[in-house]
Amino acid sequence: MLIRRFLPAVMLTVVLALTGCALSDGTKRVDGTPSPASISAPSEPPTSATGAPMPSTRGTPITLTVGDQVITAILHDNPAANALAQQLPLTLTFEDFNAVEKIAALESPPSMDGMPSGADPEIGDIGLWAPGGDLVLYYGDVGYWNGIARLGTFDDVAAIASLSGPVTITVDTL
Repeated sequence: MLIRRFLPAVMLTVVLALTGCALSDGTKRVDGTPSPASISAPSEPPTSATGAPMPSTRGTPITLTVGDQVITAILHDNPAANALAQQLPLTLTFEDFNAVEKIAALESPPSMDGMPSGADPEIGDIGLWAPGGDLVLYYGDVGYWNGIARLGTFDDVAAIASLSGPVTITVDTL
């Protein structure tokens, strides 16, 4: 009974001793790699001007501004997203579509050249509905459709989902 209680701790001690996890000074393992104690903690995640955390994906940081609310987002590094970024800032009127997405017509939709023929966007994605030339903010699941391009992500799905009626959103670089 006593053995079962202490067995996990004993096994962990044996494993650490056998692997030479860290020297007593905590700087290097026997194999020369840094020990966990010597590796600095990751820095705080980047934040927007409002203090909201930025999405961690690489790309072009942008904001979606609705009245005085600023939602941080990022455009992916792909041809259509890069073309959209060149058009920013844009002030667009978004309307709800099928209770899963907000859509706004783009005056100059990005080309689909170099993009997959379709996509299954995730909740929180920014997309392009190429057949209609619409910028789309997905707050629900729509499944795969030909003509969808995933352009980026936004960080506050609940804020987008809660918008009602036609709403003006300014999309700009951060």
